[in-house]
Amino acid sequence: MDYDSVADELYALRPEEFTAARASAMAAARTAGDRELAERIGTLRKPSLAAWVSNILVRSSPGEVEPLLRLGEGLRQAHQDLDGAQLRELSRRQHALIRALSLQARQLAKEAGHPIGESVQREVENTLHAVLADPEAARAWADGRLTKPLSATVGFPAVAEGARPQRPAPAPTPSRPGRKASEQQRRRLDRARKDAEAAERELRELQDEAETAGRAAAEAKQQVDGAQQRVEELTGELERARSDHQQARFAERAARERARTADRRAREAGRRAATAAAQLERLTSPDA
Repeated sequence: MDYDSVADELYALRPEEFTAARASAMAAARTAGDRELAERIGTLRKPSLAAWVSNILVRSSPGEVEPLLRLGEGLRQAHQDLDGAQLRELSRRQHALIRALSLQARQLAKEAGHPIGESVQREVENTLHAVLADPEAARAWADGRLTKPLSATVGFPAVAEGARPQRPAPAPTPSRPGRKASEQQRRRLDRARKDAEAAERELRELQDEAETAGRAAAEAKQQVDGAQQRVEELTGELERARSDHQQARFAERAARERARTADRRAREAGRRAATAAAQLERLTSPDA
């Protein structure tokens, strides 16, 4: 029994199971005489719902962790280099990957018995944005032991307000080639800043589109679920109608058979009555 294995086991549980399992692990550690381990286990905090969803995404889909971490490294490097073309390409990949992972996390939560709403899903997406922007957040997420969702930074350090490269100051006695190089550098920086800002605007627009599309998808799914339920109800009614129809046909055939039997017995009784009447007439005849 060690701290890491206990922590991994606890954060793999559903939130409502966490507290009791932590108490049980602490008791086991004390019974084993490891008071220090029991105290460390006691410091583990119960995860919020959004943190738990982020954790199960890491634990259930380990193959998705590395691509997001690599994308985060690429984005941070592109921001540092002020590479506008690379930023636009990576931003598109960022949007697609985060949306796919958040939808996957939502499905995992539903399968685990905890369907989540739009607000929790946004917290999961904010956590994924934080993973891309901050290497420390990336390491915390990859451990699968979050206790609360992470907050994404606004922009990246290399291009955030107050952190953008300043125009180089002119030298006290610049030469003509120096002034030309400084002007070229300034233009390159201005162009790179504009590319970075355009990439961030595009990212925000795509995120808004994704959120709108997500709401539309949720509404469409509700309509599909409603239609499916109606289909199931109508299917049940059709089956019952078929059963009733079959039973009615059986009853009809049985009634016809009883009618034919009764008719046959009536004809036989008629013949017997006619025979008895003829015999009675012969016996009572004066010539008999």
